[in-house]
Amino acid sequence: VRRPKLPLVAVNTTAGTGSEVTRFTIITDPGTSVKMLIADPHLVAEVAIDDPLLTVTCPPLVTASTGLDALTHAIEAYTSTAYGPLTDLYALEAIRLVVRNLTAAIHAPQDLEPRSNMLLGSMYAGLAFSNAILGAVHAMAHSLGGFLDLPHGECNAILLEHVVAYNFCAIPERYRAVAASLGRQTDALDHETLLRVLLATLRDLRKAAGVTRTLSQLGVQAGDFRRLATNAYEDACLVTNPRVATISDIERIYEAAL
Repeated sequence: VRRPKLPLVAVNTTAGTGSEVTRFTIITDPGTSVKMLIADPHLVAEVAIDDPLLTVTCPPLVTASTGLDALTHAIEAYTSTAYGPLTDLYALEAIRLVVRNLTAAIHAPQDLEPRSNMLLGSMYAGLAFSNAILGAVHAMAHSLGGFLDLPHGECNAILLEHVVAYNFCAIPERYRAVAASLGRQTDALDHETLLRVLLATLRDLRKAAGVTRTLSQLGVQAGDFRRLATNAYEDACLVTNPRVATISDIERIYEAAL
């Protein structure tokens, strides 16, 4: 972005994107069906307003998918190759807030305490990933959103456990801290058991939130994998993924989530 924007007040109506505090925006090129990331400090809002009253009418599936989007932001920021001490603080606290409040926000939508905590979690995750960037989950979800116009948060939720399974071998101790923030006792677990516990926790939270569809149920077909993987491979979010992924690797992750 070459010039400053007009003054911007960002008023959030979901607890998920964190976009009110980030330096990112997303656009889709309808000609190529590619969803692209634009990053620049000029995009940061001058004022960000997070008011839980503005989220109480959010439908259950939107509450769930945006909440799991915030969780994905936090996990990917914490496990990004660009992490740091400040982003770690925000990311781990965001994980704790989401896991403790998401289902309450879904099932008791008028209760302002879980709604407030979800907004805090979303904002903290936004602050974390605005500085640490993201990873393969978002690269792959952007590809799905651009090519098939699928809901971003739901795509993230479906892909998260499969990308974690792929990335785990590169940074198992970072994922140990993620599992601990999700409320699991991890100190005595070997890496194999830790991965199994972490994946089960993510899967159980997704299902408890009511996000149960697979990619095939969203209309993704095996014949789409090559194009989806090629677009994801070119996404900026993949640069900070903790494990290098080839186009074939990404295809296999899509297949696992199908």
